[in-house]
Amino acid sequence: MDILFLVTCFGAAVVIFLWLRDLRIYGRTGRPLYRKAALRGVIWMALASLGIASAFFGQPFLGIGLMLAALYLQGRDEREKIWTSEGNLERFFGAVKTKKRQ
Repeated sequence: MDILFLVTCFGAAVVIFLWLRDLRIYGRTGRPLYRKAALRGVIWMALASLGIASAFFGQPFLGIGLMLAALYLQGRDEREKIWTSEGNLERFFGAVKTKKRQ
């Protein structure tokens, strides 16, 4: 097993974690930009999964490139500022105050 395959798997896990965090924040607040980020996260997760598949089948540089592209595109999505004085652990897990949806 190549080390680049393991790096690709770790990067894909990060993409999946960020997608789940956006999904959780949207579910708790109902903010439209987090909905858009969560929907796009499905596409970026699929791109990262394609990177894992290509690294598994003998193309580790293509796989890590696809995973890095997914990480870059995931970070480009615009999101609203929802945290004011929360600590790093709350931000890491996406803990926000629940608001009623209109």
